[in-house]
Amino acid sequence: MHPVRGFITFAMKKKKQGRLRKNDIRAYLIELFERNGSKSFHLNSIYRELGATSHTMKMLTIDVLQEMVADDYIATDGEGRFHHVERSQTLDGVFQRKRNGRNVVIPADGGKSIMVFDRNARHALDGDRVRITMLARRPGHAREAQVTEILERKQDTFVGRLKVERGYGFLITESRTLDNDIFIPKQNLGGGQTGDKAVVRIVEWPDDSKSPIGRVVDILGREGDNDAEMNAILAEFGLPYEYPKRVEEAANRIEPGITPDEIARREDFREVLTFTIDPHDAKDFDDALSIRPLKNGRWEVGVHIADVSHYVKEDDIIDREARRRATSIYLVDRTIPMLPERLCNYICSLRPDEEKLAYSCIFDMNEKAEVMGWRLVHTVIRSNRRFAYEEVQAILEQNGEASPEDLVQPGEHPAVVRRQGQPPVGEYAAELIVLNRMAKALRQQRFRQGGIGFDRPEVRFETDEKGHPISTYIKVAKDANKLIEEFMLLANRSVAERIGKVPKNGPMKGKKPKVIPYRIHDLPDPEKLENLRSFVGKFGYKLRTDGSKTEVSKSLNRLLEGAKGKGEENVVTLVALRAMQKARYSVHNIGHYGLMFPYYAHFTSPIRRYPDTILHRLLSRYEEGGRSANESKTEELCEHCSAMEQLAATAERASIKYKQVEFMADRLGQEYEGTISSITEFGLYVELTENGCEGMVPLRDLQDDYYEFDDRNYCLFGRRYHRRYRLGDKVRVRVARANLERKQLDFELLESVDMLKKK
Repeated sequence: MHPVRGFITFAMKKKKQGRLRKNDIRAYLIELFERNGSKSFHLNSIYRELGATSHTMKMLTIDVLQEMVADDYIATDGEGRFHHVERSQTLDGVFQRKRNGRNVVIPADGGKSIMVFDRNARHALDGDRVRITMLARRPGHAREAQVTEILERKQDTFVGRLKVERGYGFLITESRTLDNDIFIPKQNLGGGQTGDKAVVRIVEWPDDSKSPIGRVVDILGREGDNDAEMNAILAEFGLPYEYPKRVEEAANRIEPGITPDEIARREDFREVLTFTIDPHDAKDFDDALSIRPLKNGRWEVGVHIADVSHYVKEDDIIDREARRRATSIYLVDRTIPMLPERLCNYICSLRPDEEKLAYSCIFDMNEKAEVMGWRLVHTVIRSNRRFAYEEVQAILEQNGEASPEDLVQPGEHPAVVRRQGQPPVGEYAAELIVLNRMAKALRQQRFRQGGIGFDRPEVRFETDEKGHPISTYIKVAKDANKLIEEFMLLANRSVAERIGKVPKNGPMKGKKPKVIPYRIHDLPDPEKLENLRSFVGKFGYKLRTDGSKTEVSKSLNRLLEGAKGKGEENVVTLVALRAMQKARYSVHNIGHYGLMFPYYAHFTSPIRRYPDTILHRLLSRYEEGGRSANESKTEELCEHCSAMEQLAATAERASIKYKQVEFMADRLGQEYEGTISSITEFGLYVELTENGCEGMVPLRDLQDDYYEFDDRNYCLFGRRYHRRYRLGDKVRVRVARANLERKQLDFELLESVDMLKKK
């Protein structure tokens, strides 16, 4: 008998006898991994091997796996897969710098991190790719290593505040990447003065020097100036804060080019009712909807997308800059565009009463939103009206078409003025009502198929002319937003199916689909899903974690719907979100789990997303019979775009955090009620109910007990008095400190949930 199968049989016998314990599971896993040294095992397959069907058995298996990872016997890829680890004396990895000097290296082949103290770090910086040599392990101590070579620097420029003396200066930075300030000789200061926000490049770092030597490459402005601080956030993440003049000049030479010959090559939609629906302050309108009635009660709905690829040719100067940026970046008070302003706000933007070139999905639909047929065509359009979301929402509410959940949101709601039997009230109201009803039908269909509905409110700021935040508001997606969202999803899904879905019959039967950049979303992390199941069980909810992905997603939807409007809604949604993987771009299609679409790609925003531009070019090429794109090169582009998207999102969060700290700095000493939104080993994060701002109650300030962090149950608990602070608990806090340089807001805990309940 196969030794592994033999052990499984043994384990199963013990299980039937009720005696399968942690040691049994560990012994089996050791056998499994040692005999399959090069193979990875997904958590779900380990469950099946063990016959772990109960929640208790699954959690016990996770415990054993975590212990084996901690022992560095196995490694995980963070996505539910585990493999055996074989170590050599020398290995490569990524250096992670810690403020306490207990730095670590994450081995390239996975596995437990290896400690590297500052004295052995050889000036390695956070994110650097390094080669290390293992040191002899002392009994009872963590494994240690020393850096022997820096293979690749991740970053050599840093942002901070200048402090200038008579013959030299320093860049003082709050970055965790650097332990020491950067020394700047006088000749390298570039005119910088004390208090300037600056970008400095490290030019040298002698082995015997604690501080690196740098040169000022840009002065961003004075510390505290809004423009300087926003540009500093961009520079901190290596993102562009200026547009190259030569690229803008190239864009300025482009003409709209809507000639009679060009119009003749396209379908003409200039006489069809068309409008855009966007945020009130938007300038780059990259999508529009058209609608006109057909016979038999059907409608023709056009999703028209700005034809960026008509103007931006592959590998020209504008394209190279757009490819480098990969995405527009949205900070609190500004947009850093992917394309030059002349293109994104004028030539390509689908502005009202102007002829524009578009790439369009034209759908033949009935009133149930069933697609009877569709075509993909290049068009010329003329938008009749530019709507803001708020205007469309008001029209829907005036006509009694808004969803009940929209009407309970804060803010003004116009009264229903349309009487039964009367025509709709408002500009293009009849068409908007038809589209809204279709969008709701599309949304219901998506949820029936297992699509997951995460509708998280977002904090936004009103700022004065200097960029200082004066008030906050909560942005919530209403019917007007969802109307646009559903038709964009329909277009994105349709073009992905057109390329990726191989016909079962005909000349294309069995052929490999041509290459495009899909938008993919993997299954939830199995370990996190089990933790979610355990966590929500404390609130009386059930969650299915096995079965088909559709069954699991429907169970997740029932959980989110069940928690809606209840005290635990936010915490349940937060923990559920943490179980989800991040969506990304890839030529290797695995479908989109969150939307429950087998085929999905980004087609609808080429003004602000480079993958959409790639897709437009490939669709045009394939329509003309062109060859499939190079798979490896397209995948490289996908990886770059995914990385830039994450970087842009991080910068956006940093700008929001900065404005939160700036806003609350005017309110030091004031008291607020809030909810514990996150818990770490460093303390509690509290989100204020009144304005959505988030700050930390540092663990060092909880003086009444010795607290330990329980990451599985998302809580801190006191060892002596057994007080618990849990995710989702209501608390009252006082604003204690606001450090703009660190983007750090500290609260003082006044009352816990227990005290609030007694009042």
